[in-house]
Amino acid sequence: MEKETCCCHKTKERSEQEYKSLINRLNRIEGQVRGVKSMVEKDAYCTDILVQVAAVNAALNSFSKELLASHIRSCVVNDIRDNKEETIDELVATIQKLMR
Repeated sequence: MEKETCCCHKTKERSEQEYKSLINRLNRIEGQVRGVKSMVEKDAYCTDILVQVAAVNAALNSFSKELLASHIRSCVVNDIRDNKEETIDELVATIQKLMR
């Protein structure tokens, strides 16, 4: 599933279902962010904006969880099967970044 390009950047071919699911989530998040911007432009009350920002953060966290689970089930499993143990270090570093 994963292929390397000449510039040493990894890519991943996703199934149509996974691609649509991720794009749909991102489109909803993008709409939420535009909604927050609109609230600021319309001088909405601070607390109301903060509640919407919290919803955006929750949506982004949910997106990250879905993507991480998919990554572990596909990329990480395949790399371990191919004896690419450096993938474990990459996964640990990624999880540490997500937990900041």
